[in-house]
Amino acid sequence: MTSYEVPNREWWVLRWLDLLDKYRFKKRLERGRRYATEGNILSIAFQGAEIVATVQGTENEPYELSIYLDIFSNEDWDYVIETMSQKAIFSAQLLTGEMPPNIEEVFTANGLSLFPFSLSEVHSRCSCPDPKNPCKHIAAVYYQLGDRFSEDPFVLFQLRGRTREQILDRLRQIRSGEAEEQRSGGAEVQRRISQSSTQDSQTPLNIEKFWQYDEPLDSSLVVIAQPPESKTVLDILGTVPLASSDAQAVRQYLEQVYATASQRAMMSALNREE
Repeated sequence: MTSYEVPNREWWVLRWLDLLDKYRFKKRLERGRRYATEGNILSIAFQGAEIVATVQGTENEPYELSIYLDIFSNEDWDYVIETMSQKAIFSAQLLTGEMPPNIEEVFTANGLSLFPFSLSEVHSRCSCPDPKNPCKHIAAVYYQLGDRFSEDPFVLFQLRGRTREQILDRLRQIRSGEAEEQRSGGAEVQRRISQSSTQDSQTPLNIEKFWQYDEPLDSSLVVIAQPPESKTVLDILGTVPLASSDAQAVRQYLEQVYATASQRAMMSALNREE
């Protein structure tokens, strides 16, 4: 059974099939759908960012065709992967073969679109004599691609110019670099603490000035990070002991207060104004 016949299909597969459904010459695509379901597609493979396939038509010799999208530049991909690296959930979901539901935000933030807006943006050619495009052989592969997208969401990225290995390797490099930077920062903090302790041991302790510190804090010693758990004080306190409707209103108000207080605390820690 093909992906376009299975209920509860992945959202990125539905996006592709919706692109086909919006095509105005539906009869041509319907003939291609039949070719796909009847097993006329003999092979599908990648040659770089281009899909090449052979489809058996009415003649003895199968037809050869190719399908491709406009690929993104190296600079575009550098920006996209850098943006991906800022959220660990993207790496985690892609590693498990799942397309993050908000992955398109990464591309739109960089002025790009992962999915084509219309079928006219999908380039294709076929060796058959049909002058119309898409012919039924190309249309058959269009539908079969739904299966490929379902099996491996990285197929979409490869059509835009980056393979699974290239994307994940770059993500690992960026995150390894960040981890190394954090380790270096930690080592510097320890060095300064050790240096300070040595100096203090050589200076007589003045109890009266113990709690006084007249110098500004070194900003490199201040590390602000999200808590390891997403729970807030309100989550820990649990249900507000009021009637249901009142409790909901009070909780919503307290959540706003908590969010505002958290934001102001962060801005204060960073010594920045809103």
